[in-house]
Amino acid sequence: MTVGSASLHASRASRASRVEATAFAPASSANLASGFDLLGHSVEGWRDEATVRRIDAPEVRIEAIEGVVTALPARAADNTAGAALIAMREALNLPFGFAVRLRKGIPLGSGLGGSAASAVAAVVAANALLDAPLSADALYPFALDGEAVASGSRHGDNIAPSLLGGLVAAFHGDGVLPVRLHAPTWLYAAVVHPAVVLETRVARAALAEPFAIQPIVRQTHHLAALLLGLERDDEALIRRGLVDALVEPRRAALIPGFETVKQAALDAGALGSSISGAGPGVFAWFRGRTAAEAGGLAMQRAFADAGHPASILVSPVAGPAAGLIASKD
Repeated sequence: MTVGSASLHASRASRASRVEATAFAPASSANLASGFDLLGHSVEGWRDEATVRRIDAPEVRIEAIEGVVTALPARAADNTAGAALIAMREALNLPFGFAVRLRKGIPLGSGLGGSAASAVAAVVAANALLDAPLSADALYPFALDGEAVASGSRHGDNIAPSLLGGLVAAFHGDGVLPVRLHAPTWLYAAVVHPAVVLETRVARAALAEPFAIQPIVRQTHHLAALLLGLERDDEALIRRGLVDALVEPRRAALIPGFETVKQAALDAGALGSSISGAGPGVFAWFRGRTAAEAGGLAMQRAFADAGHPASILVSPVAGPAAGLIASKD
């Protein structure tokens, strides 16, 4: 894993004098069929931004929420960005506080990591205001604490790719760091988001009942095929691995038109297709950007036929990492 990216750090000469910084964090697609709560990759096109300002009061304040979503908690402890900064302040025992302005570019409940992106953008911006900025490794647990406010658990399959960029395996357990994985340069994703809101907590409730051993074994085989296929640039193995035997069968009914949209992707030449994160977004992987763009249009038409207009994002699976936009001394 690459850590301590230059994009996360201010120059050493000016670190102590910075009082405000703005950072962005990209959308992300998680689970990736066979990698539930483990795999995710960043997605270019949609992003959240956070402007963080140092304040004398030892607290965290949410000053404004703008963009495609505004009805989010204004109390810092209940907001993913605010909770991440509270965790950061407490862990580092900082003598100052933070005031935050959020600009949401990722729709709520989209399956594209909007809650994670807000937390990541906030900690990356705040990091630029520290006298000794931290590595990405050190920022990761603070962003996890923020994500837990929205999803109810500290899972990093959206946090890690949004923070680090690219395709990432985010392991469970305190102190266990995510690992960036190889993604073939020819591998592109089309992620299609219908005008439907599906809250992560609702989607997780569909998984409350235990799973039988047989689908667990099948899923293990699929995950192994996917990881080997990615490492070897092996299209056939990637196809074999992009199959969800566990989660998709239980969540598909929560997404209007899902089966038709998935079939449209496969008919357009997708290596595989499944639910993006908790949904309702649907992703498909293709060989090359041109194929992904055509496949995304086919998926969009299928959602429209089901009565739901949808947006398309096309991105390399090796997508962008979070970074600074601007700062003030």
